[in-house]
Amino acid sequence: MRKGFTRKPQEDPPAGQDKNYITPGGLQRLKDEHRFLCTRDRPAVVEVVAWAASNGDRSENADYQYGKRRLRQIDGRIRFLTKRIEAAEVVDPEAPRSGLREMRAFFGATIRYANATGAERVVSIVGTDEVDLNQNHISWVSPLGRALMKSAAGDSVVLLAPGGTEYLTVLEICYERISVEPFREPPASEASSKRPPAPALDRRRRDDTAQVLKEGWP
Repeated sequence: MRKGFTRKPQEDPPAGQDKNYITPGGLQRLKDEHRFLCTRDRPAVVEVVAWAASNGDRSENADYQYGKRRLRQIDGRIRFLTKRIEAAEVVDPEAPRSGLREMRAFFGATIRYANATGAERVVSIVGTDEVDLNQNHISWVSPLGRALMKSAAGDSVVLLAPGGTEYLTVLEICYERISVEPFREPPASEASSKRPPAPALDRRRRDDTAQVLKEGWP
C-alpha cells in the first residue's frame, strides 16, 4: 500500500462534452424506456387526445388539454433518450483489465474508502443516467467521482464538497458487475391504465386519430 500520496480532484469535464459513458445495464434501461414511450405510451395518449377532440370545443376540454401537454412531455423525453442512446459509450465493469487499468479507479470501478474519522463506505462509479444513491452508485462527474477517479489503494484524495473539504483514504478498488435498476412501466401511465380498445372506432374517431398522428398535437 502506498502512503503519503495525496491526489487532487480531477478537473471539471469540458463544457458540451458529447460522450455519455454508461454501463451495459444502464444503456438497456434507457432503451427499454424509449421503446415503451414510442410503442405503448405515446400511441395510448394519441388515442385519448383523438377521443377528446371528437367531443366538441377543444378550448374548454380538460381531457384534450391534458392530453396535449402529456404528448409534449412524452415527445421531449423521447428526444432526450434518443440523444443519450446515440451518444452512449458503453463501459463494461466486468471486462478484463490489466496494469494500471486494473489497479486504479476509472469508470465502472467499485471503491471502498474511509473518511477522516475512519468511517468506511463503498461506492460504484457510473454514468449520469445511472445515479442511484440508495445503491451507492455515483456519477463519474460528481465531486466524489472526480475525487476518486484515477486513485489507487493507499492514496489520500481531496473531496471538494459543498459542505467543505474532506480528505479520504482509498482502501480497495475492484471491478465487478454493477446492478442497475431496470426500467419499470409507470403504474400511472396511459398505457398501463388503458382499457382494451373497442372492436372498432367510429369513422370520426378514426379521422381524429389520424389527424393527431399526422400533426403530433393540434
